[in-house]
Amino acid sequence: MKYTLLTLLIIMSLTLLSCSKGVDSPRGFSLPKGNVDSGKKVFLKFNCSACHTLNNVNDIEIAEENVEKHPTIAITIGGNKTQIVTYAELVTSVINPSHKFSSPYLPAAKAANGQSNMKIFNDVMTVTELIDLVSFLQPNYQLVPYKHTKYQYYPH
Repeated sequence: MKYTLLTLLIIMSLTLLSCSKGVDSPRGFSLPKGNVDSGKKVFLKFNCSACHTLNNVNDIEIAEENVEKHPTIAITIGGNKTQIVTYAELVTSVINPSHKFSSPYLPAAKAANGQSNMKIFNDVMTVTELIDLVSFLQPNYQLVPYKHTKYQYYPH
């Protein structure tokens, strides 16, 4: 019995250790806190509102920036979600927009090669701007509990 438990413990330990992604693991990655007000300015500076809508950015502010709306792309950022939208997911969405598409039903967001039509900002946006932008976007998501379907009980 003692050897069985020890063997089981070793197997479980090896299984947990093998889950690491090695050098590609996100373990240890953390960015400092950003400034929400500066993030709003970044959102406007890079004309994000041309393709994205966001509840807490006024149409007046957007109009003052003279942003021309994209004719076929209107992706809403924020809103109610049944799963947490993490800081890391938002960072990834900005620096690698083709990683995951949040709206598969919006074909205009994808190019013919399957990549995102979103401009890559990696060479024009500073790390500080990225951190501030994500800090501005994160509070726009609200976690709502998943509502289970209530079925009426039918006795046999």
